[in-house]
Amino acid sequence: QVQLVESGGGLVQAGDSLRLSCAASGRTFSSSPVGWFRQAPGKEREFVAVIGRSGTSTFYADSVKDRFTISRDNDKSTVYLQMSSLKPEDTAIYYCAAKPFGTTQAMRVASRIDYWGQGTQVTVSS
Repeated sequence: QVQLVESGGGLVQAGDSLRLSCAASGRTFSSSPVGWFRQAPGKEREFVAVIGRSGTSTFYADSVKDRFTISRDNDKSTVYLQMSSLKPEDTAIYYCAAKPFGTTQAMRVASRIDYWGQGTQVTVSS
């Protein structure tokens, strides 16, 4: 069992930066890759980034590559998403996701996720 709580969302201007946090509880956190997804109004939930158990393996959606950085601190049971050069099209609810004992590849598909956070709103104005 993993509980995920996101924070750090808000309203920013295009070009600004923002850091999201995902605080996790549960004994299996260190055994789980952790990812970020986002969902804009009227659109499906889409993969953003994922990080492996040790933090050495990361993957990004093409739309955020070179602008977003995912990291994790297993001692604090927290995963971060540092977002820079934000664009209006980045506006969405951002969700943290986990899949204990899963793979980073499986984590890129929303239907394969076992645990979700409640989401945090990110709004980027032009």
